[in-house]
Amino acid sequence: MAAAGASASANAAEPVTQTIELPTLTADLSAQVAQSAAATQQAAANYELRAERDAAAAKAAAEAKKDLVEAKKKAEAKKKAAEAARKAAAERAARNAERATLTASASSASTSASASTSVSAPASGSVATVIAFLKAQVGDAYVMGATGPNAWDCSSLVQAAYKQVGVDLPRVSQDQSMAGTDVPLSDIQVGDILYWGGKGSAYHVGVYIGDGQYLDAANPSKGVVIQDLSGYPASGAVRVL
Repeated sequence: MAAAGASASANAAEPVTQTIELPTLTADLSAQVAQSAAATQQAAANYELRAERDAAAAKAAAEAKKDLVEAKKKAEAKKKAAEAARKAAAERAARNAERATLTASASSASTSASASTSVSAPASGSVATVIAFLKAQVGDAYVMGATGPNAWDCSSLVQAAYKQVGVDLPRVSQDQSMAGTDVPLSDIQVGDILYWGGKGSAYHVGVYIGDGQYLDAANPSKGVVIQDLSGYPASGAVRVL
């Protein structure tokens, strides 16, 4: 009994160990895991592709909008240029028509005016004809040595204006400052020739048109313009009408 009791005690003292077996990955489970990974990668690739397409579409839309704005600006600029060209053409046509009328009037006046080597006697109302001719040239270009009809230098414009009423003036400003009768600047009248520089050595001429203004072919940047005499006082004046 003692031996049996000892044996039972010994057996009771030994620990009981249990072994838990983990499930073994089968071929089917491995395939499922691989397919899931592939599907995840494909989904990520598809999402990235869609993101790239969306970004490209947004960029294309922005560029298209920018191109449309530029196209509208260019179209507007072309429209303004065309309008300006039409306006300039209309103004030029109006000036040419006025010149034709003045030329016809001048031809009639010339038949009754006496000719001379200096200054001939003008017909009645000739000052108005001279001023009208000069104003019809406003906006024309200044070109040294030019004699019209759309470009002038200072003395050729004055010469052409007085020729409209049969007055033959010298070609250059120096000689024009010697024509007619000297007039004090305090007594100048519409139609008087103004000159800058010394008498007989003048370097520029224009015509007084009243209200403290004169008209001249000023320079290449201004062309034929009307200016205030106060801004550029003349040196002297002569009267030929």
